[in-house]
Amino acid sequence: MSTPARRRLMRDFKRLQEDPPAGVSGAPSENNIMVWNAPVFVIGTFKLTVEFTEEYPNKPPTVRFISKMFHPNVYADGSICLDILQNRWSPTYDVSSILTSIQSLLDEPNPNSPANSQAAQLYQENKREYEKRVSAIVEQSWRDS
Repeated sequence: MSTPARRRLMRDFKRLQEDPPAGVSGAPSENNIMVWNAPVFVIGTFKLTVEFTEEYPNKPPTVRFISKMFHPNVYADGSICLDILQNRWSPTYDVSSILTSIQSLLDEPNPNSPANSQAAQLYQENKREYEKRVSAIVEQSWRDS
């Protein structure tokens, strides 16, 4: 059954295949266009699931890291504190822009909006220890990929 959300996701997928941003990729799962798997690369490869509802693109998808993360803006369950996935969502965002925004957030954390207070505190007060913890997660991502 073709719905507006499914048609939009097919367009997003086609665009992502034809002009992929550096370091991100994504594709619908084999049996369900509403659930995508998307690795994002920033010094390591981190796996995400992106779940859409029939209200897409009017409502944002639910995005969650499958890979273990230590980041100020990632909750323990893997969900992400990112404004465009919440109150700053716009139907003009597509899968590509979502993934590049997540990639940017990984590279440049926002400690003023922490989902992981320990990571945010280390990021602000002890960068060396923060980077040590992140390096361990990155090394794990290399083993898992």
